[in-house]
Amino acid sequence: MKIVAESLLPTIKIFVDGASSGNPGPAGIGIVIYKNDKKLLEKSISIGKTTNNEAEYTALLVGLKNAITMQAYSVNVFSDSELVVKQIKGIYKVKNNRLQKLNKQVRKIIKEIPDFRIIHIPREKNKEADKLAKNAIKHATP
Repeated sequence: MKIVAESLLPTIKIFVDGASSGNPGPAGIGIVIYKNDKKLLEKSISIGKTTNNEAEYTALLVGLKNAITMQAYSVNVFSDSELVVKQIKGIYKVKNNRLQKLNKQVRKIIKEIPDFRIIHIPREKNKEADKLAKNAIKHATP
């Protein structure tokens, strides 16, 4: 049996985005997961009526749950939501009750991932997840 050093295990990259048409309004999430630059998963999910920030958190939550299912050791999450990234990093306080609940759920899952990073990226670097989130809104049943 070979023992592989954790540093040699591939990092899973998760691009997440949430969108809301209105605030609150019909919302959707987009998630794209890569391993070794190969796309493993792409999701576009309508999540009902909610705020944009709740949609951003929901996208992160669903992305992380998928990483756990994949038994990922190392995970880099990329999000264009400065608010969510800085709240997860503890730079910003979470004042909204509904976001506090989502933040707590995300933090619980992060504890299960040995090597976790969340990185804020500009919207133009998150086009795939953004398109999936917006498509989820378009295809939502009223």
